[in-house]
Amino acid sequence: MEHEKDVPPAPVSFRAAFWYWLRLGFISFGGPAGQIAIMHQDLVERRRWISEQRFLHALNYCMLLPGPEAQQLATYIGWLMHRTWGGIMAGALFVLPSLVILVVLSWIYAAYGNVPSVAGILYGIKPAVTAVVVFAAYRIGSRALKNNVLWGIAAAAFVAIFLLRLPFPLIVLAAGVIGYVGGRVAPAKFATGGGHGAGGKTYGAAIIDDATPTPPHALFSWGRFVRVLATGLALWAVAMLALVMMFGWSATLTQMGWFFTKAALLTFGGAYAVLPYVYQAAVGDYHWLTALQMIDGLALGETTPGPLIMVVAFVGFVGAWTQQVFGPDAPFLAGAVAACVVTYFTFLPSFVFILLGGPLVESTHGELKFTAPLTAITAAVVGVILNLAVFFAWHVLWPEATADAPLGGHFEWPALVVGTAAFIALFRYKVGIIWVIAASGAAGLAYTWVKPLLG
Repeated sequence: MEHEKDVPPAPVSFRAAFWYWLRLGFISFGGPAGQIAIMHQDLVERRRWISEQRFLHALNYCMLLPGPEAQQLATYIGWLMHRTWGGIMAGALFVLPSLVILVVLSWIYAAYGNVPSVAGILYGIKPAVTAVVVFAAYRIGSRALKNNVLWGIAAAAFVAIFLLRLPFPLIVLAAGVIGYVGGRVAPAKFATGGGHGAGGKTYGAAIIDDATPTPPHALFSWGRFVRVLATGLALWAVAMLALVMMFGWSATLTQMGWFFTKAALLTFGGAYAVLPYVYQAAVGDYHWLTALQMIDGLALGETTPGPLIMVVAFVGFVGAWTQQVFGPDAPFLAGAVAACVVTYFTFLPSFVFILLGGPLVESTHGELKFTAPLTAITAAVVGVILNLAVFFAWHVLWPEATADAPLGGHFEWPALVVGTAAFIALFRYKVGIIWVIAASGAAGLAYTWVKPLLG
């Protein structure tokens, strides 16, 4: 086996990549941390499409960008392997299954209200999602935190976001500065580990290995940079102009396109960093939906595959449904069109950022002066992911808690049981994430059936 791993796998065809990215779109539960863990397990450990260091280097870049980092990472790897259309395919298939599922769930939600069986399934899935995030923090931390300095950066990032409530962009900036200075003062502490992977781990030779030359299509040129930028701006402008011409500037669909363009450029730190902004505008300013509906939409977003920011599809659907954008006889059509509109404007910048910046990132993957800041940022992100896990656990175990009474209300011991079992299944028995989510949903449904008999 060791000898076989010295030889990289055969090149992957565009068709084989298509089926992999499509499958990933249906199983990418657990938010960005869980999704990145799935991709690492598949692409680095099992399939060996890309090496550990190239994967982490791409991930570090995606962490710096506004937008969903897991979807951008898929776009980046797809682009690196199969040029522009490979990146578009990977990024789109990461989102499309989630869009279709959320349109269907949003329709059920809007048309039929709160179904007890659905609530029971969600009850079981929420602690499982918490376990997935905790497990992902462990996996990423075990690879990225290779010495006490990086552990210290992760701990400081957790304190900064959990206790001091500092904004994520400030934490990223501080980590980058520490890495830049540290790379000059103590370069060994910020080195990416050579060809042996993080923590001395190795998974064998990869198709895109540490020493694999950058493919010709990934080399930087100003001509390509200008073409990509012009194409991205044109795709945005044509879509926005079409909405204005068909419906007018003040129409709901047009305002959704404009607002979610702005939101897409502010999503530093992932969905949870921008959700308060979306909540304030969708509920308070535009009145597209109520506060309760927004919370329900977040629950759906947490428990469906794809980026958590896909909750915007729910916002668009419910907003267009309640405002009867196409009249009282076509609420589903209005909701489905609005969901597609907000998804388009939310994710278009992500594709542009990857296709624009990818060649620059590829030109720096072997240079410590560029990789040291990104290594420090990865360490900080581990602390931020742990904060997200704590946030999830708090709301799942004490659903009635508030900032003034952080442990107020009743304690959900069944959720603790489900979450603990999910983590043991992931950590000890290496059960696949999709099976853990499914089993937890079934446990939640069973609990709702027996709960009346217990009380």
